[in-house]
Amino acid sequence: MYKSKGMINEMELKSRPKIGLLLIGAKRFRNLGADTSDGTYESRKLGEADVLRRRLSEFADVLFDKIVYERADVDSAINRFFLERVDCVFAMYLSWAEDFTWIRFLRDMPPIPIFFASVVRDSLSITDTNDENQFIDFLSAGALVGVQEASGSFKRFDRPMCESCIGTLEDVATKFSSFARAAHVRSKLRRTNLGLLACYNEAMWATYVDPYNIFSKIGPEIHFLSIQELTDEISRVPDSLTDELTANIASRYRMMPNVDYEKFKASVRASYAMEQIAKQSDIDLLVLNDIDTVLFKYVGLRPGFTPTDNSTEMVTVPEGDIGGGLATYILQLLAGTNANFIEPFYIDHANGGFVAGHAGPNDYREAPENVVIARDERFAKTAWKYAGAPFAWYVFPAGLKTMLHMSECDGVMKMVCTTVECLPTKHYLASYSHANFRHPTLSPEELFGRIIEKGVTQHYGIVAGDVTKELEYVAKLCGFEFTLIK
Repeated sequence: MYKSKGMINEMELKSRPKIGLLLIGAKRFRNLGADTSDGTYESRKLGEADVLRRRLSEFADVLFDKIVYERADVDSAINRFFLERVDCVFAMYLSWAEDFTWIRFLRDMPPIPIFFASVVRDSLSITDTNDENQFIDFLSAGALVGVQEASGSFKRFDRPMCESCIGTLEDVATKFSSFARAAHVRSKLRRTNLGLLACYNEAMWATYVDPYNIFSKIGPEIHFLSIQELTDEISRVPDSLTDELTANIASRYRMMPNVDYEKFKASVRASYAMEQIAKQSDIDLLVLNDIDTVLFKYVGLRPGFTPTDNSTEMVTVPEGDIGGGLATYILQLLAGTNANFIEPFYIDHANGGFVAGHAGPNDYREAPENVVIARDERFAKTAWKYAGAPFAWYVFPAGLKTMLHMSECDGVMKMVCTTVECLPTKHYLASYSHANFRHPTLSPEELFGRIIEKGVTQHYGIVAGDVTKELEYVAKLCGFEFTLIK
């Protein structure tokens, strides 16, 4: 049986950020309080560090060796953070401390997102510092002194990709969770391989982006895959494997009675072959120009069953739109579940909403009960070899979604995002994965009025939940233009 939840949990596990924890303590206080009931300054600070480490470990993999007191400590931390390729650094003064370690860190640490925090204690019981134990507690509680001292150098170095926060442990952890996830996305983008099969969409010039700009400023490396590679791979897929994959998909989902089974097999074979050529180039995001006549001439269909099984996390989007692909990919990384590719079709004025979706390949794994194997009505009456070859006709599951657009303007990637409510929907738009949507506060006319003022194309990614705060951090860390429409 198909188990989407297993896929989602595994994806979530792999999407945990890796963070470096830089905690700066006062060397001159280190051994004070040896004879007190609560122990030395250092032992108290180690206890605080352990509480913080455990809280951050709930959503991230934390690298922490020891409290930083002197040059050797900070050099060791920098080396480890760099060699283990942390996504970001959580930096904090544990009290007042000598500032040479912090300044050295700001000078010597290679460019990386830094979250500069100060955790406020929930309560204090300092009543008389004539008591030695309370005096040590007084010194330990002086993080406000430290954070103010450190803030000057933080600004003087003017490092990019930095954020500051002061608050309770829960306040700080909540804000840092969003920052860390965004930093993880930044790291992933810099190691991402993007495959374009096989060319830009000649019908949609507004979706074009500069590959050099994408690589140098954001990170993804673009590989241009050819139709020849695809047709060669299709010819190598054994009939037995095609039969097995097709039967497996057919067993999971309801099938429309007008589906031609041989064309079904051809679509599955082509989908599997497409996944294989992507794997050979280590592709994370595949952008398919599925309406290219060359594809139909030599393959005879647009592959409609990606993924063919549950073993891939590769994102596949149609219509050759790299910006739309990046939007969908980023949403999947942030949410830890599969994302979908849509275009808003029309406004349903009478019901205060809009209808959106897309034809062609779409990740249909989240809700198997919402999938129907259906003929590709858009191309069913053409003369192509496998005209009408089916794909997964998918209704997006109901619930709160984040909707994100990305495109390039004057060398800068722009993000335009909002949250929308996906409403319970039955299959009614033939060949188009789709659903009905409504914005929580704006009429559809107001929503799209604000969107078009920003200058977009028609494509968006959607994913379950609200990840708009994380997207704002992604934009800040990657140098994108960002607009949140509330």
